[in-house]
Amino acid sequence: MNVFERYAPFIQDYIFRSGWQSLRAVQNAAGNAIFGTDDNVLLTASTASGKTEAAFFPILTLLEEDPPASVGVLYIAPLKALINDQFGRLNELCEEEGIAVTRWHGDAAQSKKRKLLKKPSGILQITPESLESLMINKHMEIPSLFHDLRFIVIDEIHSLLRADRGLQTFCLIERLCRVAGCAPRRIGLSATIGNPQLAGRFLSAGSGRRTVIPEFDGGKEVWRLSMEHFYNTPPQADEGKTVFAETPPVEEVTDTAPAAADPGIGYIFEHTRGKKCLVFTNSREECESVCQVLRQYCEVNHEPDRFLIHHGNLSASYRESAEEEMKDDDSLRSVCATATLELGIDIGRLERAFQIDAPFTVSGFLQRMGRTGRRGDPSEMWFVMREDHQEARAMLPDSIPWYLIQGIALVQLYIEERFVEPPRLDRLPFSLLYHQTMSTLAAHGEMTPGELASRVLTLSCFHRISQEDYRILLRHLIGTDHISRTENGGLILGLTGERIVNNYKFYAVFQENIEYTVRNGSEQLGTIVKPPPVGDKIAIAGRVWVVEDVDHKRREVFCSLVKGNIPAYFGDVAGDIHTRILERMYQVLQEDTCYPYLMRHAVCRLDEARETFRKSRMAERPLVHLGGKMWALFPWAGSYTFLAMERFLKLRCAKRLGLKGLQSSRPYYMQFTMQADEADFYRIVREEAQQEFDALELVYPKEVPVFEKYDEYIPEELVRRGFAYGVLDLEGMKQKILLWDSGKMAAEKQ
Repeated sequence: MNVFERYAPFIQDYIFRSGWQSLRAVQNAAGNAIFGTDDNVLLTASTASGKTEAAFFPILTLLEEDPPASVGVLYIAPLKALINDQFGRLNELCEEEGIAVTRWHGDAAQSKKRKLLKKPSGILQITPESLESLMINKHMEIPSLFHDLRFIVIDEIHSLLRADRGLQTFCLIERLCRVAGCAPRRIGLSATIGNPQLAGRFLSAGSGRRTVIPEFDGGKEVWRLSMEHFYNTPPQADEGKTVFAETPPVEEVTDTAPAAADPGIGYIFEHTRGKKCLVFTNSREECESVCQVLRQYCEVNHEPDRFLIHHGNLSASYRESAEEEMKDDDSLRSVCATATLELGIDIGRLERAFQIDAPFTVSGFLQRMGRTGRRGDPSEMWFVMREDHQEARAMLPDSIPWYLIQGIALVQLYIEERFVEPPRLDRLPFSLLYHQTMSTLAAHGEMTPGELASRVLTLSCFHRISQEDYRILLRHLIGTDHISRTENGGLILGLTGERIVNNYKFYAVFQENIEYTVRNGSEQLGTIVKPPPVGDKIAIAGRVWVVEDVDHKRREVFCSLVKGNIPAYFGDVAGDIHTRILERMYQVLQEDTCYPYLMRHAVCRLDEARETFRKSRMAERPLVHLGGKMWALFPWAGSYTFLAMERFLKLRCAKRLGLKGLQSSRPYYMQFTMQADEADFYRIVREEAQQEFDALELVYPKEVPVFEKYDEYIPEELVRRGFAYGVLDLEGMKQKILLWDSGKMAAEKQ
């Protein structure tokens, strides 16, 4: 098929006006799949490869040939910023043809929404949370809005594959199609899919269609990659040492930072000068701290402030200012950011990205790397790994530079295996079951228990949940007034349930802290959690402020600008780390390879870590004696396997081992004291692991392990089961333990 000739004339004109010489491989492949089949399509291609156009050129062609009588395309994206970015691109493409493009989120104009409700047509762009709101508050409008819906495009689908938010999105898609009586094709877009076949099954669930995954030659990936290590205070790892390596480090000398500076942040300061860069951190606190220090360096050096900040707790005006600055190709300012700039908004010609410490996932690394390399340039990322010097009496586990080893493992896994984390499809989402039950009742009104179950329990993501489990949930919700019985025996929202559903925060299924709006006069700076008392300082928007007043009733903090340096607190937590990453970290420490992207300090620090690894005989066994009755265990297992092992040792092995005081640095190691010797440890642990026991036995007595947002509203027995069977990786833990053989360590190969 000649895909270009198949396009509608207005699409062809757009391509000519844009100066394209030919279609890209992804666009030809997508055109063949969308034009040539009636299936769902999963498009996986690198960032800035033209996936959006690849999907929309054939979709708009089909809509132009046979105009729908309602909204024709529902575009779902995880971030408002991504919707706003794509709105401009789609509007330019559709405007001349008269195809309406409407944004539907909290910052979008009400007049545009009213216009769409009056005359449904074109493309509707929406986030999962706004779609939830639409399903509840505009339920009667759903059939007129979507009865002739042809396509649902899900952008950055990888971000929805490992948490409740993705399951919520597909619940909403199924519910919408049932209410509207439509059967649209689904088009998933992503640059980082770990297991395309599993992701394709996820995309198709409940649609009655199979998923086509087009294969094409996306061209050779070219990276510019470096990784450097810094101690936060002198001396650095290479001082007074000679570097011996089969591959020389990237640079013989690493630039020094400004006087009296944090060496790692000073290094970033020097290498962002005269360039447009992104500086990624793993938490909002660190993002604020790094931005403060970089701005202080500007002040000390008498340079204009050249740093902006972008994270989820900032006000929309601060975020949008950073986004607009990034789109300016002539800008030489840099932005400190979290995952909010990880996804696919177009930020123009970006020269390089910095990553402070290792991200948690290969997917996150690839997304952040993909922010650069647009418009023909190679992708470029500089890792900056930081750690404090160990105290003289520090224990062995503290002498391993975990972030440096993790960063190397992430890179090597992708280079060697093209590994990216697969979807998580095996959970018991009771929290989401509560949420979708309440949402369905809010939308439909009174329903019999059977009607409610037929609408909710039949949604694809609840396939592991039994009717008996659902009866237990409904009885509990009736008993707690989240649901009420009518005189006719029907079910409606109870008074307690109405209060929850009527709060705008109900639409999201991810955890949110109670946030306070921070203001400087009339200017809204953003939000924080748990504000300090009046007179204390807070950090937000990359600057330091003193608290002048706190209105707890209205949840507002009033402050004024001061000088200084202080950490901020937002309540961030680490993501889950896959077992393959930990296994590759073990291999990094075991092998002698010198990776070509390591710089001088990093080469020396890796050599030190490998020497520690060898001397402690960690390569031979996971259990290492620290002296006296103190031991360290290195399971080389991902977050949920590690969590299961931690509980297994405490609940099933502690008495036989005489084990006490177990403390963890998840998912790297555990430390504890025990009466048993090494041989007894392996024997006892293997014996216990070989026994048949239920995952519920790894939940502490009387523990209610609230893990997801709405767990607090569901019966304790369901919370415990959801955690035991949906979070703890019992089988992964057993496999790890059974590899331990009389103190000899055999790394699992995949």
